[in-house]
Amino acid sequence: MVSAPIPPLSSSGVFSVAHSILINAPREKVWDVLLDFKSYKEWNPFGRGQTIVSATGVTLADQTPAAGDLMLISPINIPPTMGEPRFMGSLSITVLVMSIDHENYRAAWVSSSRLPKWVLFVERWQSLTIERGQTKYESIEVFHGILAYICSFFLGKNLNLGIKAMAEGLRSRCEGAGV
Repeated sequence: MVSAPIPPLSSSGVFSVAHSILINAPREKVWDVLLDFKSYKEWNPFGRGQTIVSATGVTLADQTPAAGDLMLISPINIPPTMGEPRFMGSLSITVLVMSIDHENYRAAWVSSSRLPKWVLFVERWQSLTIERGQTKYESIEVFHGILAYICSFFLGKNLNLGIKAMAEGLRSRCEGAGV
């Protein structure tokens, strides 16, 4: 396992989106749901699908995420919706998985575009901890580079809505009966 550094401070980038939520379910269950990419369409209104892919974009047979994997996140609904997005309402991004830390319940990935980091670089962290007998899900995504200003202006509000909707969807999925 490649160990990633600690999550970035929100102040380290041009802008960030973050959300945390308490989930009344065991941390192991929440972790399993978070890493079950095939089920995302059933509960996640923001990042509707996550697929491990090769460098050429071909879906790999093994969909178990690991550090060093490329992951296609598509569609990303902007604004978040469980239905079909409005015209031009979805995006896609390929990211490089930096860490899937089963021991500490942390996952991290970074943008893997061909753009230099000074143009656009995005880092996303998700973690699970125990707080007051519940699982605390935390997510932060920090945007760096000159294009981050444009992302903030045009997408910032909906990215905040999306990260919150994902957290609420995760909670509903984990607290729901029969999951």
